Amino acid sequence: MSLSIQDAWLVQARRLLSPNCDARPAGCAPSLVVVHAISLPPGEYGGPWIDDFFSNRLDISAHPWFAEIEGVRVSAHLLIRRDGELVQYVPFTQRAWHAGESCYGERSACNDFAIGIELEGCDEDGFEDIQYRQLADVIRLLRTEYPDIGVDDLVGHSDIAPGRKTDPGPGFDWPRLRGLLA
Repeated sequence: MSLSIQDAWLVQARRLLSPNCDARPAGCAPSLVVVHAISLPPGEYGGPWIDDFFSNRLDISAHPWFAEIEGVRVSAHLLIRRDGELVQYVPFTQRAWHAGESCYGERSACNDFAIGIELEGCDEDGFEDIQYRQLADVIRLLRTEYPDIGVDDLVGHSDIAPGRKTDPGPGFDWPRLRGLLA
């Protein structure tokens, strides 16, 4: 399937607008892609929990672990589920709240200039073939649509928030992704 972007939305993605976003600073175009991993509850896949979390509708009573993230307001631009489904929460031209306190090179506040892509998974597990293929296709498209994203402007959350974040973790195969992008 060939992917396309229209009005900063991935046409092939299911769209679920998150309130956890705002305008990028003036003159700040996307120039970085940050790969994340998420599973809710940790280590469990499927279900509505990620959608609910990013849209501030998570029922805290649905699982004991959810109390740890009560009141947290975050989002990502895009989620790639284990089956390859694409879900977009924030238009690429807006600032999603995914990186938190972060730094890339000499630039801090990565949310200002980054696109955040979540993979349904966790640090210890591997990811699915379809997730790597979808991720590579999305990154190629983003590089075409947003030319400030260079070939080396691809990092994990752990790279921009070391000591604070560990995702996408050791289960993520960076050489495999780079091979798909070559």
